Amino acid sequence: MKRLILLLCLAAAACTGSRYGAGVPATYDRLLDSAFSRTGDRACDLRRLLAETPASRREGMAYLLAHMPQGDLDTLDLEILRENVEYAYLARERFPWAGALPDSVFLNEVLPYAVADEVREAWRKGFYALFAPVAAECTDMRAAIDSVNRRIPRIVEVEYNTLREKTNQNPSESMRQHMASCTGLSILLVDALRAVGIPARFAGTAAWHDDRGNHSWTEVWIDGEWHFTEYYFVGIDKPWFLADAGQATLGDRTHAIYAVSYRPTGEWFPMVWNEDSRDVHAVEVTRSYVERYAQQAEQRMKAGTHTRVRFVMWHDRNRCGQSGDRVAANVDVFRGTEQTGGGRTAGPRQDMNDVLEFLLEKGGCYTFRYENACGEQTEITALVGDEPMTVAGYME
Repeated sequence: MKRLILLLCLAAAACTGSRYGAGVPATYDRLLDSAFSRTGDRACDLRRLLAETPASRREGMAYLLAHMPQGDLDTLDLEILRENVEYAYLARERFPWAGALPDSVFLNEVLPYAVADEVREAWRKGFYALFAPVAAECTDMRAAIDSVNRRIPRIVEVEYNTLREKTNQNPSESMRQHMASCTGLSILLVDALRAVGIPARFAGTAAWHDDRGNHSWTEVWIDGEWHFTEYYFVGIDKPWFLADAGQATLGDRTHAIYAVSYRPTGEWFPMVWNEDSRDVHAVEVTRSYVERYAQQAEQRMKAGTHTRVRFVMWHDRNRCGQSGDRVAANVDVFRGTEQTGGGRTAGPRQDMNDVLEFLLEKGGCYTFRYENACGEQTEITALVGDEPMTVAGYME
């Protein structure tokens, strides 16, 4: 009987983690030991923080400490951690979709106190106050995503603007200026969604396939799969950049697509604003975008709702027709105020069969925007009919 009791005690200790208290699985012990060993005098404070965390929330605190970047282990305000964990669990207890999440998803895509390498701050309590009333109106997670995503520009009063102070702004920096880059906007949206228990992560690419720029956006976890959206909501998996993302290059750090992970993965997110950093972990998600775009294009062509529109940029109206007359330029496509695509035209040294092409809805009126040789914004409007067509732009 004594032997049985001893075995049961050992089993219980293995499940809870004997050295770090109830609620912490033993699998964290080695990770926590390693983290604390690298923090010097801070180790005592971090151990105390973990011990003071309620048992029902202790695994969350252990997860953050076990996988924390070295810079945060050394300097992060511990009150930020304490408040972050408390309000993350409040959201999990309040919203049914958060309560139904697998622990692995909650810990890695809801609980983290930061999105990328932005300056750390205590954002979660304030965002819970702002967005919990919005989410409370919804009966399921998809409706909550829609509601938060649609309302966030009005609630935080931040708009896209290239005059923002820096790329990787945290929420308070963006809200103070009322402006942000696509990176700052994505951080805002990830935080807003996480504040109400919705799994969200930062995603993007260092450069599109044609090197005309980079972009950042947000992914959301719905029914076991990751989907994508943007700060300016047009629908799940419907933002304009899918055609570009669908041409990303698997395994190419510059042209692949990555999504941030709090937990180390062996990969890092290629931050164009901080190129030397390896502190933000990531997973490559290129394949999902390539497959999704191919599927979408096939469905649209089969349905007969879209047609192929080619765009060619010429030097001028008197120099058009030969390969050497073509000019490489960035072109964005809009339908009304909504961007539906973009790309870079082929230049004089590319094959004549290499032409920028868009798949556009029939019957739609589209505006093609580019900057001419004088640096002036230029627009060409075209009505897309039933048949494939070519639209020409001129640099001079």
